[in-house]
Amino acid sequence: MSHEGVSVRMSEGGQGIAEIMLDRPEAMTALSTAMGARLAAVCAELAADRGVRAVVLAAAGRAFCVGADLKERGAMSDADFMAQRPVFRAAFGGVLGLPQPVIAAVHGYALGGGCELALSCDLIVADETAQFGLPETTVGLVPGGGGTQLALRRLGPGRAADLVLTGRRIDAAEAERIGLADRLVPAGTVTEHAHELAGRIASNSPIGVQAAKRALRQGAGVSLAAGLEIEDSAWRTAAFSADRKEGIAAFVEKRKPQWPGR
Repeated sequence: MSHEGVSVRMSEGGQGIAEIMLDRPEAMTALSTAMGARLAAVCAELAADRGVRAVVLAAAGRAFCVGADLKERGAMSDADFMAQRPVFRAAFGGVLGLPQPVIAAVHGYALGGGCELALSCDLIVADETAQFGLPETTVGLVPGGGGTQLALRRLGPGRAADLVLTGRRIDAAEAERIGLADRLVPAGTVTEHAHELAGRIASNSPIGVQAAKRALRQGAGVSLAAGLEIEDSAWRTAAFSADRKEGIAAFVEKRKPQWPGR
């Protein structure tokens, strides 16, 4: 059952996969203030749950997310608009800050804040119906959910500028070609493929995976020397964990590891 347009459930089979469902299909998953607050709260709960090993961010209906609810914003005063800002920053920051790997399952429109939600994830799986765009400059705004910085880091300066400054939409094939989408799958199969990918990740050491994610995130934009120090810190976290001992024992004994997660 959705709550304020966002629901969460754990996958069956004990894999430790949580699915966050953006569930406001009647509005093409336009982000309301209430949805932003709920998404931030859900992410805080999942971040603290040691049983969650991977997260899938998906949406119900015909679109992943068309961005902020402009109908709601149309009735806002400047003070209301400014009051919404920290709520939305907490929502996007909640997705970006999850310690577990997060996979976006994108179908239909992923525009504005919807594209930024996808960019906040570690991996983006898109089906053939997906359309991405950061159209904020066409309505007098700047991407404010991390879009400028996340697109820059994922796509490079030229491609990021192309999307942000023109506000144009791109289809799934172009998104895959330029690296905005990591995997392109047939229409109607995106959630299934995202869960398969999450399952593959969740089968690995949770300590190793989360340490590797920290190294990847913290290493973006720093010098190689600084990045190698970040990697060394992540390696030490994993190397002296119970997971590392179990992983080696399972390999030697030719069995599936039972990760302690500590």
